[in-house]
Amino acid sequence: MVARKFIVIHNDSDFHVDYDTDDGFEVFKFQLFSLTNIPPDEQKIIGGDGGRAVSDDSDLSTISEKLRLVSLSEEGEEKLGNSGATCSSGIAQSDEELARMLQAEEEALMFQQYIASDNGAEMKRKIRPYVEQVLMYEDPKRQEAARKTVPVLELEEKALVSLAKEGNFKPSKTEQDHAFLLQLLFWFKQSFRWVNAPPCDSCGNQTISDGMGSPLPSEALFGGSRVELYRCNSCSKITRFPRYNDPLKLVETRKGRCGEWANCFTLYCRAFGYESRLVLDFTDHVWTECFSHCFGRWMHLDPCEAIFDNPLLYEKGWDKKLNYIIAIAKDGVYDVTKRYTRKWHEVLSRRNITTEAVLSAVLANITKDCRKGFTSQLLSTLEERDRNEMEAIEREYHSKDYASTSLPGRRSGDKEWRISRSEFGSNDNCSLSSSSCPVRRCIDEHVTRVYNALYPVLYSFILNSLSKSRAVEILKMFKRIVVELRDSPFRTRKTSIKSDSSSAKFFVDQMLPFFGELLKALSLKSELGTDGRVEICLAGDPVKTSLALPVVLDGLDDAIHNFNNCDNFGKDSLSLPLVKLNRICSGSVLASGEELPFGIATSAFDGIQESKWEEPNGARGCWIIYKVDNKLQELVAYELMSANEAPERDPMDWVVEGSNDGGSSWHVLDEQFSQRFETRFQRKTFKVNSAGLLSNAFRLRFLKVRDVEATSRLQLGSIDLYARSS
Repeated sequence: MVARKFIVIHNDSDFHVDYDTDDGFEVFKFQLFSLTNIPPDEQKIIGGDGGRAVSDDSDLSTISEKLRLVSLSEEGEEKLGNSGATCSSGIAQSDEELARMLQAEEEALMFQQYIASDNGAEMKRKIRPYVEQVLMYEDPKRQEAARKTVPVLELEEKALVSLAKEGNFKPSKTEQDHAFLLQLLFWFKQSFRWVNAPPCDSCGNQTISDGMGSPLPSEALFGGSRVELYRCNSCSKITRFPRYNDPLKLVETRKGRCGEWANCFTLYCRAFGYESRLVLDFTDHVWTECFSHCFGRWMHLDPCEAIFDNPLLYEKGWDKKLNYIIAIAKDGVYDVTKRYTRKWHEVLSRRNITTEAVLSAVLANITKDCRKGFTSQLLSTLEERDRNEMEAIEREYHSKDYASTSLPGRRSGDKEWRISRSEFGSNDNCSLSSSSCPVRRCIDEHVTRVYNALYPVLYSFILNSLSKSRAVEILKMFKRIVVELRDSPFRTRKTSIKSDSSSAKFFVDQMLPFFGELLKALSLKSELGTDGRVEICLAGDPVKTSLALPVVLDGLDDAIHNFNNCDNFGKDSLSLPLVKLNRICSGSVLASGEELPFGIATSAFDGIQESKWEEPNGARGCWIIYKVDNKLQELVAYELMSANEAPERDPMDWVVEGSNDGGSSWHVLDEQFSQRFETRFQRKTFKVNSAGLLSNAFRLRFLKVRDVEATSRLQLGSIDLYARSS
């Protein structure tokens, strides 16, 4: 450990910061965030004695003591060097690097003149069939057939919950549409089936390729002009796999490879009103682009991978050697290759079908044909959007290539097939992840409300002198009610309780009043119906109910589990782990790394079993910080829960620390070594003797996982921090 002191100058203020080199540069940035409220991802740190940008520990070690902190959002766009290039991120190539790239581009263009044809016929032949293809997406019958297969209410609920988890309980129509599109992408990934070799139609066993066959009339009717044949390894019968081009048929079959996936998903996007394109990669892949009104630009969506807005996936993740990427829509065709590369000079050297000038002319002529009959006003709008898109692509090309984001190799298709196509990539973790996480606001107040609301329920069991088995029966009865509510339409959730048995009557008459706080935490209420039944219905925002329902269900399961393991149930039992009072909430979270989009740091605090925080490089050491802004609190206990799978990723050794200055200095609160989670979703409770130390930030430093040789990852299902009652 090396302790250093820095003077950080921001605006007109000087901040004195103690820095422990063992903590790492990201924690140093979090310290600055606690002092200046500038999030780490918006900080630009400059060495005061030399004016050099500081971007890691090695840079920091060369600075004497003075630093200057600038907010990128305040700084705005910067002019970079003498190149004249402007970049919104404030990062661009050096003059020397830019000069080398420009020279390489010129050489590639000159070489292209000698090897590429000046005839556009080949390019037309490749693109024209797709122009006809995308017009199918405009057919009302195909759109209606697609919409009928989508669980719209379920996706709407998931979209609104995803926004609520970011603190957005009143999203605009644009934000709702954007969130729904992402849920549509995730749903499609789960509902469509990838075909390597189809199972045998006769016995269901594995098959092996047996060449190609001629299409049957019923197959040709839906564009299945190519038919692959597969022979069963067991019964030797032939199974046909027609490669349908008509998305109407694909809505029915719901299977295929990337061509079928992108073809069908683009129809789904158009069926829900999104401006969409089919994107053709000449190195044999297809995906979708949709215009995001949230971003004000076109957004990349790959249905095979369920990855969105990561256009460098193929070059950086799959290690593809790209050449032409053409976006095809009902209103034109567009060369969008430059959006998907940061190596344009290398890509140019592989563009040898025709010259750039001929390519531009071919695309312009096809686009002109697509736009025949358009009004002058619409033409003007499209032309302006075309110009804006080309300018945006140029800006994106010169922007920062985020080295902290790890892009996976291809995940769709079996491993041998991916390797044979050289699309396996170099990321052994095979995941989309980030080693430079933003500070995330934690929307978890509802979790604390649910935990607190369980207390009067549990206390009522003692007041009514219920046996342990009777208490468990009551909890299970209420759980059935919650499940019925969960499974009902989220905007009109409602169920009723029949008093048709002695146990149900006892529950309604004697126990239901004690569940009042829990219903309130769910934004629900109980009412007496005209037929004498008790009705449970919405009392507020249905999204808040959707957010809290899984927390209540998991909390009930946990309470039932703890009751069953409780030898002597009584007043002394009303403490952790059975009673979870004074859970710390409404903080901000920062971690050393996270899985995107489902393993982010805030998932550790959302109170839901099915989610988890996953640190792709955390097996030999990582950390997560929870910072509370409102007041200093004394940590008296915490709980960790193992995740859903892979016990080798469970934490084994860790240190819990507290800070009373927002993260500038830390004090050890607890240490644990050789801990072992025996089952999945197992909660472990640890008492803390912090000797009255008050903190407004808490850090968990995980030193290693259960098996560091078997994995590079750490994962946790949940983290709950408990304070002393005030």
